[in-house]
Amino acid sequence: MKELIASVTERGQVTIPAEVRRRLGIKPHDKVVFAITEDGIELKPMAFTLETAYGSVKSLRPDLTLDEQVREAKEERADRAVRKLAT
Repeated sequence: MKELIASVTERGQVTIPAEVRRRLGIKPHDKVVFAITEDGIELKPMAFTLETAYGSVKSLRPDLTLDEQVREAKEERADRAVRKLAT
């Protein structure tokens, strides 16, 4: 097992060693997850989901919550599918 050492700053920050970033595919501004398990702690790249992307793109409907926007998008998709089946 290879071990890499990094220091923790007074603010609790750690620089992730370059080799670890390369192996995980982490780039600047990516987010990571610290997963606490029974065996220890895992560091992994954060998975992309609609919730993680929310806020990174300006909403076309800022008057709606995320859940309302998701519901509206699903309804529009269902309407398109019904129209396609009807033709």
